[in-house]
Amino acid sequence: MNKRHRLAYIAIREVSQGKRGAVSTLLKLIGVSRQAYYKGLNRTETTWEQHDVLLKKRTQYWYDFHHQGIGADNLLIALQHDDEIKFPVTIKMVRRVQRELDIHCQIRVKKRKRRKESEQHILDNILNQNFDVETPNQVWLSDSTELTYGVNGEYKIRFSGVLDLYGRRLLAYNLSATETSAAEVQVFQRAFEVAGDVHPMVHTDRGSAFTSGSFNNFLSRHNIIRSMSRPGTPYDNAPMERWWNEFKLRWMERQPMPKTYQDLVRMVENGIEYFNHHNRSAQRNGLTPDEYWSEAV
Repeated sequence: MNKRHRLAYIAIREVSQGKRGAVSTLLKLIGVSRQAYYKGLNRTETTWEQHDVLLKKRTQYWYDFHHQGIGADNLLIALQHDDEIKFPVTIKMVRRVQRELDIHCQIRVKKRKRRKESEQHILDNILNQNFDVETPNQVWLSDSTELTYGVNGEYKIRFSGVLDLYGRRLLAYNLSATETSAAEVQVFQRAFEVAGDVHPMVHTDRGSAFTSGSFNNFLSRHNIIRSMSRPGTPYDNAPMERWWNEFKLRWMERQPMPKTYQDLVRMVENGIEYFNHHNRSAQRNGLTPDEYWSEAV
């Protein structure tokens, strides 16, 4: 018996109470025998049906928890780590539930593929798109992006961050009026306070803040290896660019526009908390960035 029939039987029972002959009349309208009606009404829900109801409930929960920004693979990971789910869940089950609930990953529209850049031998691009690292604090990436706030989004601010390439964990952030060397020094000071006495490779683009003497003199005191993207090649810093994209599309754009600077700060901090502590990924073996990072430390 499908769910629609059971709901119909329950509805008939409810509306026919105290009304003589109502059951027979309603059953005749839907073309169901009295025997089938009472058998279906008193039928015990199977284990599979119980599991299916719970699976749909928890799938909807995790889909909403992640702001409707994850697909089947990451929903599977979330369900496999869900304490309420006591039975095995497969990707096929998740996709079936997605179809039945009519939920889809609402994520960024794919951009057109960039024209492949001709090979260039640039000595200071030490990272050279080698994004596979084995330990925390091996490579740090940094960049800044623009955020807006105000009643009509009339105010702009620069959001700078330091991202550990291992597990894509954001170590530190800074908000400033413009992208300056002082702002970038400050965000790296915070990153070193979090990570301690480490000596990572630091990769950035060639923005004026990152090429300034004060910024590079500060980094040299921490005995780091310096790496910079090639001109006009944003993919050289792709994991950082992707983090910004995810942060804006899966977090900022799904929140009300922050009206004040204080609202913006809270929203940014909550977003970092979400991505560091709750955003599971198959690339991290189903772990969050914090779990993945801590497992290796």
